[in-house]
Amino acid sequence: MALPMIIQGGMGIGVSDWRLARAVSLQGELGVVSGTGINCVFIRRLQLGDVGGHVRRALAHFVDHTTVEKILKTYFVEGGIDDVTHFKLSSVAQVHAPIALQRLNVVAGFVEVFLAKEAHNGLVGINLLEKLQTSNLPTLYGAMLAGVDAVLIGAGVPREMPGVIELFTNHDDASVKANLTCADATSDVKITFRPRAVFPGLDLPRLKSPLFFPIISSLTLAQHLVQRSTGKVDGFVVEGALAGGHNAPPRGQLKLSERGEPIYGVKDQADLTGIRELGLPFWLAGSYGSPDRLNEALSLGANGIQVGTAFAFCDESGITKSLRQRVIRSWTGLDSLVAEPVFTDPLASPTGFPFKVVKLPDTLSEKPIYEARPRKCDLGYLRQILVGGDGKLVYRCPAEPVEDFVRKGGKVEDTVDRKCLCNALLANIGLGQRQDDGYHEQPLLTSGDDLLHLRQFVAPGADHYSAKDVLGHLKSALTEVHIP
Repeated sequence: MALPMIIQGGMGIGVSDWRLARAVSLQGELGVVSGTGINCVFIRRLQLGDVGGHVRRALAHFVDHTTVEKILKTYFVEGGIDDVTHFKLSSVAQVHAPIALQRLNVVAGFVEVFLAKEAHNGLVGINLLEKLQTSNLPTLYGAMLAGVDAVLIGAGVPREMPGVIELFTNHDDASVKANLTCADATSDVKITFRPRAVFPGLDLPRLKSPLFFPIISSLTLAQHLVQRSTGKVDGFVVEGALAGGHNAPPRGQLKLSERGEPIYGVKDQADLTGIRELGLPFWLAGSYGSPDRLNEALSLGANGIQVGTAFAFCDESGITKSLRQRVIRSWTGLDSLVAEPVFTDPLASPTGFPFKVVKLPDTLSEKPIYEARPRKCDLGYLRQILVGGDGKLVYRCPAEPVEDFVRKGGKVEDTVDRKCLCNALLANIGLGQRQDDGYHEQPLLTSGDDLLHLRQFVAPGADHYSAKDVLGHLKSALTEVHIP
């Protein structure tokens, strides 16, 4: 398999959807769909009437027609629900998920990858968050059923995933150890997916094994994964602190700048010499979205770059058109807004990882709007898992109602300024929930520091650009030695 020079970042929830991944893949680079919260994206598309019929077209190719019929009966709404109706929810993510939820996750992963790969031979990957362990296995299996070419995983240490991939090629059972909060030495909770039990009676051929590219921020983690993973590591995405979404915390004691952002130092910069000496392909990420920085990455021995921000606001992105255009107009000279639009918030994410927030009026980045949101945890993708005193599993999230979090053993101080990313990120792509109390979930955009450089992709006087524009510009100044 010829490796790409440019990997399109796998941005969730639904920002890197099948349309974006397909557009990038058709241009000869690696298009990536986001697997984060994909089951919710999938069923909300169905409830909006499956505009264009794309979801149902993909479902017609799924191996288990009985499962497809049940899903359509449960979630599909002809013509779509109106704008005041509450979206129907699936079961909340959990370690021991009901069969119906496991099947839903598989089908959602299949549909997204199928549509991204439909009718062409380009490369398509899927991006998963290690912190979403409760849904990753069935989502991955569904993506493999659709022939996914690469699996990218960040926000953790995905040591067990290469072995899972190999087991799934033959539809065998696979497990990962749950990352427990407040775990003791005796804690050993497994999250397991059993393909043949979930889809009994199906005679399925061996699946293709996709490439595995963990997303790392240090040589130490790269070495650990090469030495300790349960299977083959095929390369790395090396992501710095300027990348959007979740960032790895700074090493050592957390210190904040005058703006209140985590301070990163020399120790937080990946040792590229050491990574290069591992002998595996790698791509650099985090404000590498320009022609000069692409050439720089290649000169450092990288295969290329991963780019997120530029693709996040292009025409094919899952972010709503109105939000994309507001961002482009605000930071490409058409309008004027703040000089520093991206804030690395140490508290926003319930995961505890720093999270980059775009300062945009009328979104949850504004404190009064955030504080007006009724605390509600009805999706639970980022819930912490712990073992209670009675030995039963407990799920809690710092963004849920404070009294609930404290009742489950959490500390009040851990809830301060924590935001419900699950609901906010769905609002970014036009799938925000209309809660039963009438509250309509508001968006919260994330972006890398490259946001201020979007103007390089936008024609004079325009307020939009395409994925093809991004790729063409990035490769417009390749030095001769690097032209493939």
